[in-house]
Amino acid sequence: MKKIYLLRHAQSEFNEKGIFQGRLDSDLTPLGFVQARMSASFFRDKEIEVIYTSPQRRALKTALTVGDVLGIEPVVDDRIKEMSFGVLEGRDFWKLYEQERELINRWLADPVSNPLPAQEDFSLFEKRILSFLEDLKNSAFKNILVVAHGGTLHALVCLALEIPLSKMWHIHIDNTGISLLEYGSKFRLSYLNKLCHLV
Repeated sequence: MKKIYLLRHAQSEFNEKGIFQGRLDSDLTPLGFVQARMSASFFRDKEIEVIYTSPQRRALKTALTVGDVLGIEPVVDDRIKEMSFGVLEGRDFWKLYEQERELINRWLADPVSNPLPAQEDFSLFEKRILSFLEDLKNSAFKNILVVAHGGTLHALVCLALEIPLSKMWHIHIDNTGISLLEYGSKFRLSYLNKLCHLV
């Protein structure tokens, strides 16, 4: 049975400020570095063989922190960078929600049918995530860690479980939330958004 651990990046500066990030990048906060170190302790006994990470700083620095503890150099993969949220990136999310409540609610309910202005094309997003997922299935590694973003990881979970991407915002993963996909003949979600390592 192949085990694929999914780790959302630690708290970023934009997370702390409530800024809608997407393709924008920001560094980890001091709390974020602590969260990353605490996440690393969770994986000490998981026999992780490889760490795949998004190239964006908030994910990469989380992966580097975990990798430093585990003695593994992370492998950067562009396919798991965050979805582009278009022209709304960089806005304060809650102010944006107040101003564009109907738009945001439609998008949260079904982002495929109700894309944000200039958002990344969903068919291309799905294609790159599926490509990465297929490589995970065919990998010789049995214990894999993927460090990425909320949108990317939601999509990975949905596509692995054959849930439509229109439902991808119906699940939630916190900063350094850990999820586990197990793969034999098909995928099974063992747990979602585990946070016990932060206690």
